[in-house]
Amino acid sequence: MDTMISTVTTTTVTTVTTIALGGSLALVAILVLLVLLAQKEITASVVSNRSQRLGRALMMGIAPLTAAFVLIVAAKLAEVLR
Repeated sequence: MDTMISTVTTTTVTTVTTIALGGSLALVAILVLLVLLAQKEITASVVSNRSQRLGRALMMGIAPLTAAFVLIVAAKLAEVLR
């Protein structure tokens, strides 16, 4: 009987930890996306060759994070509408 309680408790703790970690990871991804978008806007206001290269480099991070953001929003909407 003790083994079963221990297994259920361990599984519950693992599930809760995984869900919390997923939420934290989503929050970090959204914050990084916001910082990159702000940096892109700042570099767009400066007219120089270096700022144009930096803007293109920032897009390499912005594009996948935007896709992740769309997936996060879709998952949250599906969760709410359930």
